[in-house]
Amino acid sequence: MSRDATESAAPSTIPEALDRGAELFGDEEAVVDGMTRWSFVQLRDEARTVAQALMASGVGPGDRVALWSPNSARWIATSFGVYLAGAVLVPVNTRFKGAEAAHVLRRSGARLLLGSTDMLGTDLIGLLEEVGDLPALSTKVVTDGPDRADSTPWDDFVRRADAAPPGSASWPTVRPGDLADIIFTSGTTGAPKGAMLAHGPSVRTYVAWSDSVGLRRGDRYLCVYPFSHTAGLKSVVLACLLRGATILPHAVFDPVTVMQQVAEEQVTVLPGPPTVFQSILEHPDRDTFDLSTVRLSVTGAATVPVEVIRRMRDDLRIATVVTAYGLTETTGTVSACRHDDPPEVIATTVGKPLGGVSVKVVDDAGQVLGAGEPGEILVRGFNVMLGYFDDEEATAAAIDAEGWLRTGDIGFIGSDGNLRITDRKKDMFIVGGFNAFPAEIEGILLTHPGVSQVAVVGVPDQRLGEVGRAYVIPRSGAAVDEPSIIAWCRDNMANYKVPRSVVFVDELPLTASGKVQRFRLRSTAPA
Repeated sequence: MSRDATESAAPSTIPEALDRGAELFGDEEAVVDGMTRWSFVQLRDEARTVAQALMASGVGPGDRVALWSPNSARWIATSFGVYLAGAVLVPVNTRFKGAEAAHVLRRSGARLLLGSTDMLGTDLIGLLEEVGDLPALSTKVVTDGPDRADSTPWDDFVRRADAAPPGSASWPTVRPGDLADIIFTSGTTGAPKGAMLAHGPSVRTYVAWSDSVGLRRGDRYLCVYPFSHTAGLKSVVLACLLRGATILPHAVFDPVTVMQQVAEEQVTVLPGPPTVFQSILEHPDRDTFDLSTVRLSVTGAATVPVEVIRRMRDDLRIATVVTAYGLTETTGTVSACRHDDPPEVIATTVGKPLGGVSVKVVDDAGQVLGAGEPGEILVRGFNVMLGYFDDEEATAAAIDAEGWLRTGDIGFIGSDGNLRITDRKKDMFIVGGFNAFPAEIEGILLTHPGVSQVAVVGVPDQRLGEVGRAYVIPRSGAAVDEPSIIAWCRDNMANYKVPRSVVFVDELPLTASGKVQRFRLRSTAPA
């Protein structure tokens, strides 16, 4: 099969994408997970087995199926099996405790849970024993780890597929507008809400995303994002299926094991939030690993420090570093730089909106602002979620009558049409009447030779109302203290931006997708 076989009509649903992947890419590697090496045909067949087992278990179109286990080949096959069965996938964050997972299961009304009993030694299913009633949940299946008396072993579950009618003719009809996933927001600001994402927009978004970033057939794509997040589920699993790239799932981020995997499997694409690359850049053993095969990196967060982009290029020697921007509520992507954009565009913007996606910037009164004027970013288009599941009030607060989604992010559109993100609206604090944006302050602090990672939050101040507090992870071997950091800030930024206190920490509280949970820093901030 020729390498230009990827040029074919784009599928309109995820099940169509799975069949197309098997047809176009055949015996090429689709998934590499330890000893497991599946071709695209094998991935489709594994997914069909799961789908048949789900249907034999009574799962029908529209039913919600929760998946609570670490990144793996089985996770990938199971997710596609849910889609094939016409059901709705509800990924559950593996960092969640019992009460948090129960919130997702309860709100989604999941009928069946497929979960791990050995996530770094933790029995995830067992965490539900003390959470109270889950009335909709009728079946639990162990995806990996020791069996449980209250759950069906994986082998017994898949044997149910033998009772299902074979062949694709038995699959329920899935339409582009049908609900594919309910993905609960990452919880950077509080309790997660379930964003409803449809099949057609998911496929359309990641065809466009793959074109923008330059994902190629035959790429080897290491996924450090959790599959429970849109970054892992959509921009890795779905994008690789659409483009014919190999997925290498990585269960838990650790810089050494990631660097080993890159070297051993000749990884060509390494995505991640800025914190991933900061950890690799600062690791003392980095130079002992051959990372030269990585040609493309896609990074994103509410904001990405320019210094991180520079070091990814200069120190890690990644030829193409691309930034993108999105939210769970926008199927994971709003805009993306193109792989052939000039370096200064990639380093300072998150590119232009995807085709068919509109962006406007408004002030607090809802008035549209001109080029270069910062305000809240609103998004409208095919990629916007159907709404929050079973939460009309939250949906109405997020999406107005004209279909504009309030992102809660602050930014502006330049005269070149590229979008620039400056911060989260909720993270901004006001110092004596001046608006202070944590991401801007953090970007400056990261140029300090002794600072490895940093997060800034606003804390109350009797005289100025609020002032900044910096939580700093020092670089290895650096001799830094609070007075020297503050003095350096006074020399390098406007006075109102200067943090009035510095707290040194070993790690920052992060979501599973690598975003700093500022609300946790604010809630634990010393007086």
